[in-house]
Amino acid sequence: MSTVPTTSGVLGDATVEDLAQALRGELVRPADPGYDDARALWNGTHDGRPALIARCAGTADVIQAMRFARSQDLLVAVRGGGHSIPGFSTCDGGMVIDLSPMRGVRVDPAARRVVAQGGCVWRDVDLETQAFGLATTGGLVSTTGIGGYTLGGGIGWLMRKHGLACDNLVAADVVTTDGRLVHASADEHPDLFWALRGGGGNFGIVTEFEFALHPVGPTVIAGAAFFAAEDAGRVARGWRDWLPSCPDELTTMLGLATAPPAPFLPPSVHGKRVALVLAMHCGSIEDGQRAVEPLRTLAEPVADLLGAMPYAAMNSLVDALHPPGDGNYFKSHHLTELPDDAVEILLAGHTDVTSPMSEIHVHDLRGAVARPPGGETAFPRRDAPMVLNVIGKWPGRGPGDAHVEWARNLVAAMEPYGTGAAYVNYLGDEEGPDRLQEAYGADTYARLVRAKDAWDPDNVLRRNQNIAPSPR
Repeated sequence: MSTVPTTSGVLGDATVEDLAQALRGELVRPADPGYDDARALWNGTHDGRPALIARCAGTADVIQAMRFARSQDLLVAVRGGGHSIPGFSTCDGGMVIDLSPMRGVRVDPAARRVVAQGGCVWRDVDLETQAFGLATTGGLVSTTGIGGYTLGGGIGWLMRKHGLACDNLVAADVVTTDGRLVHASADEHPDLFWALRGGGGNFGIVTEFEFALHPVGPTVIAGAAFFAAEDAGRVARGWRDWLPSCPDELTTMLGLATAPPAPFLPPSVHGKRVALVLAMHCGSIEDGQRAVEPLRTLAEPVADLLGAMPYAAMNSLVDALHPPGDGNYFKSHHLTELPDDAVEILLAGHTDVTSPMSEIHVHDLRGAVARPPGGETAFPRRDAPMVLNVIGKWPGRGPGDAHVEWARNLVAAMEPYGTGAAYVNYLGDEEGPDRLQEAYGADTYARLVRAKDAWDPDNVLRRNQNIAPSPR
């Protein structure tokens, strides 16, 4: 149970009760029976103990919660899906504005648009849009919230053909830090709209996202091919050399992992290191079957799971490997090249892995990611053809120092092959301004600061990869 005191003596009981009565949703306090469940995050590394959790039922609740937090000078954390790797979805002693009850989805199949509330996870969106054979770029894990994912960029299985999630964002309803509701699009508040498309949760709380949709599925060619560890170098080099000929309809990812005791893998590889290539083709079944064929020839697969499956199933394929409550730490680096020397570094990191749950991922960022549709965005470094994500993962809650050190050391060894930038959604540490300026690039970072000055000059929303406003 929590050891946090009630809000008495910190916030006036009558004042807090006024807020509780003003909300259509629920206000959770440390003495309430549901407090520990309400504050728990997907990433078990973090154990924040907020003074108040406003579980918002709608936009009006978000406005009330924001105004209350400002009036009481409370630190604000915003929670959508709660998957924030650095733990930004919670705080100690402040207020969590929890959007997770807000999971409404509305599809306009004629206009090919979907409007989703800020508490949705990608499974919510996929289930509604796939009823019409439509989709937008969504998360690799279906329990990921759409909010932080989209605002930081949004890598997913449709990105080579249709761009990142932020590229597909066409409008957003935003509660500002002074408690107003504004609509941001290319025509309304374009500076805010630009910043939302890759600049993170620095500028307001998005209560509704409107995305462009594309004909996809419902059946696609997708899945994974698994290879023995001794073939990992051959697989990595072959995948790298094949990428320039890959059609835009096919998005792939190279992985180095430990085989779980899953029924779709032969018992002979259970608990052993494996290489894998995950893939999804968003075009016709016939084209998809032809497109994935080269992946089968990278080496002799120990398991070939590439075939026809529902698109929504591909978006939830690895959910079981990412349950709530485990420790998680991500470290990211944009790669400009993947020469043989870099492949050997990745293989050495795979050999030295400290947890069988940890993985190494390399994502292909070519195609539409490099030529974004729908105008400018704040997502940086589109000239980088790949991004590395090193995932330290361990069972149970609490710290995992050895696994964090493994991830950091591996990314540090790969820095000579990158831009110095990183994908902000895959940063496991709270980064300072120097690192973020490096991640975004000087020009983009300066433009983000100007947006911060306009929309959050007091830096109320600082529980994020923070773009600090100009000194005043």
